[in-house]
Amino acid sequence: MDSTLTVVYENGVLRPLQPVPLRERQKVRIQLLPDEPEDVVDRVLQTLLVSGALTAPSGHSDVRPMTDAKRRELADRLGDLPGKSLSEIIIEERGPR
Repeated sequence: MDSTLTVVYENGVLRPLQPVPLRERQKVRIQLLPDEPEDVVDRVLQTLLVSGALTAPSGHSDVRPMTDAKRRELADRLGDLPGKSLSEIIIEERGPR
């Protein structure tokens, strides 16, 4: 059974906001995803900065080109971000033609 639940963290316990179809003491795996929307552009920029694909403006950069393996790893990480793809975001930012 795969499902997404909304829970509240209170007094050290995650409490579901709706009934869950689980047996008593049944073990499950969870993934924590904040309910607050995140700024996707900031997350993409941060990922690019951490990977070394982008540097903060400073006038001079010692950044070497990325290897193919590093580029693939970065593409995989960016592809795993939830929501719209970067190309969709850029097209929307450009506005109507």
